[in-house]
Amino acid sequence: MKTFLFLLAVLFLLAPAKNAFFDEKCLKLKGRCGNSCYKNEELAGLCQRALKCCVTIEPCGRSDYE
Repeated sequence: MKTFLFLLAVLFLLAPAKNAFFDEKCLKLKGRCGNSCYKNEELAGLCQRALKCCVTIEPCGRSDYE
């Protein structure tokens, strides 16, 4: 029983660190965490509390004015 309580306590302590890892990964992708993504953004992953990591879609670089 003590082993079970110890493992449960460890899991509760590691859960916030794990969630912060996903937020940091999203920021390195130059993304933002939010409830939904805008039209010019795509879903790149998940953040903590089931928020979406939205990354801006880069234009293809092709010029339609030629």
